Amino acid sequence: MTFFAQPPDAIDPGLVRRALVIKLRHHGDVLLSSPVLSVLKNAAPQAEIDALVYADTAAMLRGHPALSRLHLQPRGRKGAWYERLGAERALFRALRERRYDLVVHLTDHPRGAWLATVLRPRWSVAFVRYTGQWWWSRAFTHLAPQPMPVDVPRATVERHLDLLRRLGIHPAPAERAPTLAVPDAARESVRAKLRQAGWQGERYALVHPGSRWMFKAWTPEGNARVIDHVASRGLAIVLTAAPDAREQQLGDAILRQSRTRCIDLRGQLSLEELGAAIEQATLFFGVDSVPMHMAAALGVPGAALFGPSDDREWGPWSDKLRAVASMVHPCRPCRIDGCGGSKRSDCLVVLPPAQVIAALDEALDRHVPR
Repeated sequence: MTFFAQPPDAIDPGLVRRALVIKLRHHGDVLLSSPVLSVLKNAAPQAEIDALVYADTAAMLRGHPALSRLHLQPRGRKGAWYERLGAERALFRALRERRYDLVVHLTDHPRGAWLATVLRPRWSVAFVRYTGQWWWSRAFTHLAPQPMPVDVPRATVERHLDLLRRLGIHPAPAERAPTLAVPDAARESVRAKLRQAGWQGERYALVHPGSRWMFKAWTPEGNARVIDHVASRGLAIVLTAAPDAREQQLGDAILRQSRTRCIDLRGQLSLEELGAAIEQATLFFGVDSVPMHMAAALGVPGAALFGPSDDREWGPWSDKLRAVASMVHPCRPCRIDGCGGSKRSDCLVVLPPAQVIAALDEALDRHVPR
């Protein structure tokens, strides 16, 4: 029998009655934290696992099979001060009433350190901060080191799970996949919207070319060529986008240059409905953004484009969904918002459509039955 080393201060998962996982970040980050819930529940089946996220990201975890309660934090300073104060008090009261034994704080947000202090759990864990702030170290019972130097890439899913490893909870390979729950109501409503937009039940590719950060987006010309090619493979094209004006302008430019009639659902879907539309798709094509992570979690094959961000860190957690990036730019991933901060990423602008088409053809040939 082989014995593996454990941290000397490893916890006993059998003693955890309630745990709180905190992830106050954007949508994709929250979805990539979902394996923490699964692994915790498998390690401590008797425990109730709660999560605290920003209210606008709730759809990324709502309905997760391991989740007991989802606490929501408003993002930003909206409303009068007394309304915000009342909401803060209600949230803190709800958290305190849960009497958590374990707090897992997945970011460096100071709120997590404050909660780990005032909620007084038996155990709490976060990443080491290398900024010399003594109060951070005192807030947690366990601290997990991060790779040094800080630019050493590690998949975000694995990085999240490192906090559980620090506690002595080691996930099995099958437990590491992100989970996205799609409500039945969203499936029904998106089918109705698809039919209204001209869908007749045929197989389709969902194309989501935009991002909240447009320096991650490709050219209208490249997107149009890919859409026309995928349509020639016998798939209808469903085009989606956020209501953001820049994403709408990108979509307009793509439609002007494409020969394919697209089923246009841009700006018409909630996050839950977007998940349902992706779930039903035969193929996904997009960029480094939350729809890509949703497609990976739902097991939809396809490809996603990467420019300045590191696909080793943020790439899709799926062997069906391939990250596509420039092979002639040794400067990437630079993690800069466009070359020189210009909001234009040359490594994406010059990305050959043929390289993207080859990746999508491979996904279709390998993962989609004829």
